[in-house]
Amino acid sequence: MTSRLVRLSAAFTVGLVLAFASFVAPSVADDDAYPSRPITVIVPFPPGGSSDIIMRIASQKASEILKQPIIIENRPGGAGNVAAVVIKHATPDGYLLMMGHTGTHAVNPSLYTNLAFDPVKDFQPVVPLISFNNILLVPADSPAKSVKDLVALAKSKPEGLSYGSQGIGTGGHLLGELLAKHAGIKLLHVPYRGIAPAVTDAVAGRVDMIFSSYISSAGYIESGKLRMLATSGTVRHPRIPDVPTMAESGYPDVHMEQWFGLFAPAGTPRPIVDKLNAAYVASLNSDAVKDRVVPQVATVIPGTPEDLEAMMKRDIVRLGKVVKESGAQVPQ
Repeated sequence: MTSRLVRLSAAFTVGLVLAFASFVAPSVADDDAYPSRPITVIVPFPPGGSSDIIMRIASQKASEILKQPIIIENRPGGAGNVAAVVIKHATPDGYLLMMGHTGTHAVNPSLYTNLAFDPVKDFQPVVPLISFNNILLVPADSPAKSVKDLVALAKSKPEGLSYGSQGIGTGGHLLGELLAKHAGIKLLHVPYRGIAPAVTDAVAGRVDMIFSSYISSAGYIESGKLRMLATSGTVRHPRIPDVPTMAESGYPDVHMEQWFGLFAPAGTPRPIVDKLNAAYVASLNSDAVKDRVVPQVATVIPGTPEDLEAMMKRDIVRLGKVVKESGAQVPQ
């Protein structure tokens, strides 16, 4: 009887091991075979913008490395929240990803009430992609030739100065809040529905200043209709080496590098994340990508998933504080 029990026990154990192996093996094999079909990356902006273009450039090279098409799907709406909710509920298999950014994954948690996703819990960071700095711009006929001049001008007016942005909670808005706080000046925020009308009104002098990306204002800058006073980065950009940083202008706390990164749904297997990361890092390090990014006064920032996670968590705290101090709130 004892011998028979031993044989039965051994048979049961072997059967259990084989059953477990058959359950696990397809998952491992799937990870090894990834990708076996096209990958879709959702971009939370309309087609044709600088971020959309850069995502397409970086994905083209990554597609060659992964030997599968990478399809860019534009899904704007809700300041990126629409796209984020889609990824939150997506299958974590590496075939549906999102280009997230400072707004969606760092600012929106503080800006929106009842946000339908958690940027830390609902996403798996994959790779940091690019960053860009906003530029402090004034109309050509403004008496301010430097940040020092602009601050003095604001202090000379009881009502202060006005500044435009592409909307509440955007980089341009928060940089204005930081400048007002650290320079001790009054700034009236005028939010627009997009950057184009804000830039147009800055050129016309209907607002006194604006923080804008270079690419959104390039035509007016190059024609002399807008004057660059400083960038919001920590170092000067090689494309505009004569433009000082806000730190060099006396305001080291008025800085923001707006980053973009690739995110997958939480629970995506690490081997898949690593394959995606390696492909995009190689793409971002290629001259073909760098040569398209640098002229837009942007910077490639290839790194690890942990690098992107650290950037996100840092800005959730830092920019969340700025949002709360500004009193800005948007119902979700």
